[in-house]
Amino acid sequence: MRRVAVRSVVLAGLLVLGGGLPAGAASAGPVPAGPFPAEAGPLPAEAGPEADVAYHGRVSLAHAQLRILLVPKNEGPSALPNATVRVRLSTALADRQELAPGCARAGLREVVCETGPLPLHGRGRHIGLALGLWEAAPEVVVRVDTWWNGGATDRNLENNEHVVLALDTGDSYAF
Repeated sequence: MRRVAVRSVVLAGLLVLGGGLPAGAASAGPVPAGPFPAEAGPLPAEAGPEADVAYHGRVSLAHAQLRILLVPKNEGPSALPNATVRVRLSTALADRQELAPGCARAGLREVVCETGPLPLHGRGRHIGLALGLWEAAPEVVVRVDTWWNGGATDRNLENNEHVVLALDTGDSYAF
């Protein structure tokens, strides 16, 4: 069931970003049109909950293997039933990846993972990724952000958008 939810979010994102479904994909119905949260302006009364999603974690790179540990948090003021974190890389991923449950590939350099429930002032599930790179690289830039948050408003994007430079040393870089 979790993979279905992540695939639905991935397909919905592809519809919004790319204007269509990949070949052979079935539509789950129309995707509502509208501005992105940053462009939306003042919230209407019927808007979703407000939450402050944040990510903390570590990144390490060694021998074309990138390891990422993410811990999603919610500082409130409302709990969220689920959200989706996106991890984008500056280099291509290897064709075959064994991803953690609740995670899916969203492109040549992207992976998305559901966070699970984010209670008020609480943590979501720990997400561990071991990603193989297409080829060895001396460094990889890792970008972490929220891809989907269930329609919640997050007025503090500074703590859920991170850029980390990982050098091919095996050292761990915290964010």
